[in-house]
Amino acid sequence: MSAEATNPASAGPVAPPTPQALTASAAPAAVRRKSRPRIDLRRLGRAALLGPAGRDKLPDAIGHVVEAHRAHHPDADLEPLRRAYVLAESSHRGQMRKSGEPYITHPLAVTLILAELGAETTTLTASLLHDTVEDTEVTLDQVREQFGEEVRYLVDGVTKLEKVDYGAAAEPETFRKMLVATGNDVRVMSIKLADRLHNMRTLGVMRPEKQARIAKVTRDVLIPLAERLGVQALKTELEDLVFAILHPEEYEHTRELIAENAARPGDPLAEVADEVRGVLREAGIPAEVLIRPRHFVSVHRVARKRGQLRGADFGRLLVLVNEDADCYGVLGELHTCMTPVVSEFKDFIAVPKFNLYQSLHTAVARPDGQVVEVLIRTHQMHKVAEAGVVALGNPYAPAPDPSASDPSVSDTPASGPASAADGERVDPTRPGWLSRLLDWQQAAPDPDTFWSTLREDLAQDREITVFRPDGGALGLPEGATCVDAAYAQYGEDAHACIGARVNGRLATLSTVLRDGDTVQLLMGQDPASEPSREWLEHAHTPAARIAIQRWLAAHPGGGTDTDGPDGAPAAPADAARPAAAPDGDPAEPQPAAAAHRAAPAGAARPGVSSGAPPAPPADGTPAPRSRRADVLADRPGAAVRLAGCCTPVPPDEITGFAVRGGVVTVHRVECAAVAHMKSRGREEIGVRWGDTAECRVTLVAESFGRPHLLADLTEAIALQGAEIVSATVEPPSQQRVRHTYTLQLPDAAHLPALMRAMRDVPGVYDVSRAQHQAPAS
Repeated sequence: MSAEATNPASAGPVAPPTPQALTASAAPAAVRRKSRPRIDLRRLGRAALLGPAGRDKLPDAIGHVVEAHRAHHPDADLEPLRRAYVLAESSHRGQMRKSGEPYITHPLAVTLILAELGAETTTLTASLLHDTVEDTEVTLDQVREQFGEEVRYLVDGVTKLEKVDYGAAAEPETFRKMLVATGNDVRVMSIKLADRLHNMRTLGVMRPEKQARIAKVTRDVLIPLAERLGVQALKTELEDLVFAILHPEEYEHTRELIAENAARPGDPLAEVADEVRGVLREAGIPAEVLIRPRHFVSVHRVARKRGQLRGADFGRLLVLVNEDADCYGVLGELHTCMTPVVSEFKDFIAVPKFNLYQSLHTAVARPDGQVVEVLIRTHQMHKVAEAGVVALGNPYAPAPDPSASDPSVSDTPASGPASAADGERVDPTRPGWLSRLLDWQQAAPDPDTFWSTLREDLAQDREITVFRPDGGALGLPEGATCVDAAYAQYGEDAHACIGARVNGRLATLSTVLRDGDTVQLLMGQDPASEPSREWLEHAHTPAARIAIQRWLAAHPGGGTDTDGPDGAPAAPADAARPAAAPDGDPAEPQPAAAAHRAAPAGAARPGVSSGAPPAPPADGTPAPRSRRADVLADRPGAAVRLAGCCTPVPPDEITGFAVRGGVVTVHRVECAAVAHMKSRGREEIGVRWGDTAECRVTLVAESFGRPHLLADLTEAIALQGAEIVSATVEPPSQQRVRHTYTLQLPDAAHLPALMRAMRDVPGVYDVSRAQHQAPAS
């Protein structure tokens, strides 16, 4: 915004010619990829100088925007666009860009970019006004009065902070403000990306050093954000523009390679495209087969990877079909009738990328050895692949009560619509990486730390998913370790992490996690538990690094190494307290520690584990986990969950309550929570035991303190065939120790024998079923 720009005809770097233009002569018109039309700034300038049209007539200057908008939204109400243009044109009148065009040409160009991507009317309205509050006398209150709260929020989100107020911190703090606003409404970042694209297209009037500075920020921040939001159409053009400025020699060499390939006779991509069309025609699968030339940066990367480039390396085939099932039909036909390169197959339909991208990737080999990459997707998938979150339109519910606003944006101005009336987010476009970014940015101590950490975070462009033992999931960047998983799950409480299990095996906290791993974190709350300074070497995420650095800064000389030689915790100290879950059920105790004594060589170690259940979702319904104890409820189709506060097992007398989300929670009738939930008016549901197998139960063991007591107890539990899901040990009081175990039993009938075996352990004087206190009313 407030972009200093010039006409593309001016000296200096300008938008590079697209590979499509360079290869146009080599590709048939029917399969040539459509390129985005360039904006005639002179025509826009002349139209803008004529002023707005009559009250009921659309101004000529926004005719191109209206045409692009109607292509995606034929029934859109264009009146807000007319009024937004009238306000923007009158506000910016007299302001000129450094290129000499009226300033209004910039918001018009930005709005056209978004209209071509399919943005809805509210986004386009805010785009036309995105510089008015920053550069004119228009206020946010005026924007709200004329266009509503949504438009006001979007305009405010992309408005820069003043250097007069923030000094050198203005740029990082502006990005922080913008990212927090994006957490509430992703359309804020859509406008910013389009704004930066137009500024980059017309950057030639700037001094070379300023061009380089803007290009580096675009490379380090805006391009990764475009990638994460799935807006590939903007991301690829931004990459080429940055490439031309920061690496002019390599850019020129790449341009020459593309031009040389376009001049060669014959096109292997066109030949394979014709062959694919024939195969699909015979199979009766309606499909559109296109050639997608690679953009400059993509060609450069392939050249560095493969060395000498051949004709098929300069593009890929794109097959567009109508239905998801047709994607797999196309794949089967290609692999049957052509020679597939199996190692190149990827299924991003069944497992979409974290940025909404869906497609099948494969490759086929030609007789001459050239490999042609093929992308297979539906038309809707293609729209999302190109425009990302912009293609989803407005995913937000009607504006909720301000008191229920998202706490992660509490420092922003009055927020736009981001939550449902019951407080649960309905925005499908707020992915895990954005939530993590919003979390750690609040802990960044200063703008410099935020700015440098933001760049590091955005450089991690691939996400993995790891699972907790109870089935909950954690999204982490590729390369994350157990330390990162601990801070992602527990926040600063992860300072007390004393060990981990990865896929059931003890592992050091420095262990790098892989996609699909199951991670159990062993937690302790002993005063001696503290983060190790070495954890900083293993922390991959900003949230973990910032939390560790803050603790070390507050505890000079602290930070011992708690990671033992085999990853086992050094001490079993721990405490945990049950907490009230949002739906009124007492939550299961948070597991805190587990320890075992080294078994003799060759002997199996007891399966001691300690992994916390996931935090309940926003609606208060704990994440379900199958316990295979069959409970029948007098409500057909309802999900049934055994309460963690009393862990009922057959043949306990039980009752059920309906909680939010339609789930029926099952309690023992003597559970303290039953009276509490009745007093709150919860609907009581009849439940009964069916055929049962495995069950889960929480036991409390009271004992006298002695060495190796915990190891003996866990060994006794393991010998009974029970699996320890979590274990907590409270600090000793008057030589007495209280242990709490959540156990998975192969059969409920084994419970009495298990409790007897635990009582037989020397030092244990009582074992009982857990009875948590009901929360205060």
